[in-house]
Amino acid sequence: MMSTTTPRRRKPAATAVIAMSALMAGITAADTAFAQQGRRAAAAQGPIVNRVVIEGNKRVEKGMIEGDLQVRARAPYNQATVDADVQRILQVYQRSGRGLAQVTPRIVDLPNGTVDVVYTINEGDKTGVKEIRFVGNSQISSSRLRGIMTTTETNILSFLKTSDVYDPDRIANDLELIRRYYLKNGYADFRVVSSDVTFDPNAGGYIVTIAVEEGPQYRVGSVNVDSRIPEITSESVAGSVATSAGSVYNADSVERSLQNITTSVNRRGYSFAQVRPVGTRDPASQTINIGYVIEEGPRVYIERINVRGNSRTRDYVIRREFDLGEGDAYNKVLLDRAERRLNNLGYFKRVRISNEPGSAPDRVVVNVDVEDQSTGAFSISGGYSTADGFIGEVAVSESNFLGRGQFVRVAGQLGERTNGIDFSFTEPYFLGYRMSAGIDLFSKFSDQTKYSRYENRVTGGQLRLGLPFTEEFTLTLRYSLFQQDLEIPNDYKQPYNDCSVPLPGYTQINPAGTPGAGLPNRFFCEGNGEASLAIKESQGKTLTSLAGLTFNYNTLDNVKDPRNGFYAEAKTDFAGLGGDSHYFRATGDARYYRELFEDVVGIARVQAGHIMGFGDNGNGTSSGGNLRIVDQFFMGPSLVRGFATNGIGPRDISSLDSRANAIGGTTYFGGTLEVQFPIFGLPRDLGLKGAVFADAGTLYGYEGPTRFDTTGSGSILDPIAPCVQNPNVPQNCINVLDSKKIRSSVGASLLWSSPLGPIRFDYAFALSKEEGIVGPDGVRIGGDRTQAFRFSGGTRF
Repeated sequence: MMSTTTPRRRKPAATAVIAMSALMAGITAADTAFAQQGRRAAAAQGPIVNRVVIEGNKRVEKGMIEGDLQVRARAPYNQATVDADVQRILQVYQRSGRGLAQVTPRIVDLPNGTVDVVYTINEGDKTGVKEIRFVGNSQISSSRLRGIMTTTETNILSFLKTSDVYDPDRIANDLELIRRYYLKNGYADFRVVSSDVTFDPNAGGYIVTIAVEEGPQYRVGSVNVDSRIPEITSESVAGSVATSAGSVYNADSVERSLQNITTSVNRRGYSFAQVRPVGTRDPASQTINIGYVIEEGPRVYIERINVRGNSRTRDYVIRREFDLGEGDAYNKVLLDRAERRLNNLGYFKRVRISNEPGSAPDRVVVNVDVEDQSTGAFSISGGYSTADGFIGEVAVSESNFLGRGQFVRVAGQLGERTNGIDFSFTEPYFLGYRMSAGIDLFSKFSDQTKYSRYENRVTGGQLRLGLPFTEEFTLTLRYSLFQQDLEIPNDYKQPYNDCSVPLPGYTQINPAGTPGAGLPNRFFCEGNGEASLAIKESQGKTLTSLAGLTFNYNTLDNVKDPRNGFYAEAKTDFAGLGGDSHYFRATGDARYYRELFEDVVGIARVQAGHIMGFGDNGNGTSSGGNLRIVDQFFMGPSLVRGFATNGIGPRDISSLDSRANAIGGTTYFGGTLEVQFPIFGLPRDLGLKGAVFADAGTLYGYEGPTRFDTTGSGSILDPIAPCVQNPNVPQNCINVLDSKKIRSSVGASLLWSSPLGPIRFDYAFALSKEEGIVGPDGVRIGGDRTQAFRFSGGTRF
């Protein structure tokens, strides 16, 4: 009889024990193999590197150093590689501005033929660029060229800046800035011959020497468009050309012309059309004849756009700056424009667009290589101005929020006469289109008692939508909803309402049997400062619902420090979509900049505004002739320097405090001529400039109420009641001095674009002003308030 035996199944626990034993055996075997490898390597070619250690680094992050090292763990030790790594570390420190850094390598022997490689770093002090020299330049001064560069020389402000740190990448970028500057100013033959950077231990810094060859300055001889596409005539795209005969040759204008013509032709359905410039130099007449040739290009498509290197910024933020996409016709001009847009965003340290062949002869792959940089900022700022006194601000901003390209800012201000908080958010590509949308929320308190005897808090918000029609012209739609809360202080320090609300023991009460018996004596209560009845009538809260348009035109060559170009802004506002205010307002501001000589810039500015009320503005009238005082214009040094805040314009002269009782106007206009120039003998990168100026302008047209009912609980317009201005009883009307006289002034300024922020000192002398009238007591009342010295500025630390 035969019997069969069924194999027993192992229990799960036993299986796990066996597997674990095998795993441990494998690990032990691997370690044994590595140890044997180390012993064999030690015997054959030297020890194996166990780990690489960096110590002593405080100013430079370890990740920046490790990325350049060639010595790796578990690789054979090689003294030549270690020596090369020492030089690489020194180069990292040189780029970080510490050329005196020292690196000492050492080896720590370990068992089993392995070693630790340790780099000990002595970082040393910061070493900057001591001097920037130019050789070969005769048309453009060395000081001007240094001003173009982002790299600066070390000076007394070096503790506040990092731009004087030597960085090879920054120097390379500066050479490109210099090249573009020369090409923009007519030097078509310009080239950088060489750039040499040496470290001078005696000077304790770097000496940068740049040799250039300028060549002659060219002007544009003739301009023509040659269209080789039958359906596109030269005349139909002539309006897209930004260059003109007789002007100084400008490479930027040529690039802009290429972009404009390309866009115009593409919109007509010719996706493969190419526009290329043709230039013919005439050295004898120093002119360049420029031609723009439009022709059908090869039918090449973009197979793929690769975005690489963006560790933080999202892909779509980069791709949306392109006017073409995958599958579209390849166009070099549009790719160049995309590269400039990406560089101008400020999100990246560098941007490079390159091409490589695609999967077919008519396909091309576009590679976009970027390197993210920090875009957030935390600032603590402080400053002083003659208008607001001392003021401090804490702000947090992010221009690439969560890598989405959105701008967010939160700030709080606290000062002597102003404080507030505001929040701003902007989406630059709303709904995927090239238009910006944003929201602003704010609450600001301002103390105007020094000028107009009231305090005001404005709280509200604004929605805006920006539509860029061209590179220069933008239209912004706005809607604002805000509340103004106007109050008149009335205490022993600021008794500006004690005629209406007497302070106990502070105002004189008329004795029995006299006119106005039992009422405060007007002459007495106004003698220490009293707000105008027009201001009293505007007390309380006012809600304004406003829609507006802003037209902006900008051709400035540099927004922060313009030398040439034109800037204009026009605003129209309509208040009356609900709320308490009903008016139409229009304002305009235009500035023209022109470099008269090297570094000497002339500025011409005009500004104007008008407001017109309609409907019921909440003051008992339905006519267009009455406006709330908070809606009218108040002007001073922003229109004509040499005058105090609210120092010009209509005033209530019925009050004994008429010099302080500015009540605003409905119309203003003014003009400014200014010349800015460098201060001889001072380094350019100190940011100090001088200026002389002449201002002229005026504000007039008060259209608020002039008669009031002061017998009730509130101040309500009563145009029928007789005017009472008896010194012994409260008045119920005001007299307004409303002069159209042109105010003018001349003066000088000191401007400082410091690392701490822009600071400006103005000293102005008023040439003409409204002197006011002589009152019954022989005292002149109602005149303008002048202020010769004005200082404004801010710091960041």
